[in-house]
Amino acid sequence: MMKQLLQPLLPFFSGLLFGLGLVVSGMTNPSKVQGFLDVGGLWDPSLAMVMGGAVCVALPIFQWILRRDSNRRQHGPVEVRLVVGSILFGIGWGLSGYCPGPALVVASSGSVAAIAYVLAMGVGMLVASRFGALEVARSRGEGK
Repeated sequence: MMKQLLQPLLPFFSGLLFGLGLVVSGMTNPSKVQGFLDVGGLWDPSLAMVMGGAVCVALPIFQWILRRDSNRRQHGPVEVRLVVGSILFGIGWGLSGYCPGPALVVASSGSVAAIAYVLAMGVGMLVASRFGALEVARSRGEGK
């Protein structure tokens, strides 16, 4: 009974903690992110410190989960869509200064730029979903 009550709260509080961490570290400020990506100008290394801190916190937890979960999925070859998606993610992050987590946090404050980013991200997800469905249909011979 208690597990059923707590199970939906864990993702909520994890997301809340993640969002709070983004705000406290300044990662919701696009100029801070763009300052990190601008290695030719006035480079701001603080994003690297935030990422390093996140890795130090998350790594022991992931190691524990991997040791505990013997039914995990085996990795296959890297697909073209993963590479293209990663490139698009990086371009969007570099141009806007937002990645999905900080954009959602800032959009909740009413920022027009962040809301536009989140809407564009949603459209991109819908388009990717449609292409994925088309790809599956073609592989089954349904989309000739």
